Amino acid sequence: MRGFLGVILVIQGLGGFVARVFFDTEFGLLRRWFDIPTPVYLLIAAAGVGLAIWGDQAKKKET
Repeated sequence: MRGFLGVILVIQGLGGFVARVFFDTEFGLLRRWFDIPTPVYLLIAAAGVGLAIWGDQAKKKET
């Protein structure tokens, strides 16, 4: 579950950042609920990468 949420956060974070910087538009679900500054989208993507790695490490420990 952590890995799945991590991937979703990476998509939302990178998509939001790229849409604002290169296309001057909005992307994703987060923009509907929050007014997020552009650099925070990169932090969201980094948190998603961390969650994905954490989930993968936990899965490897189980086997």
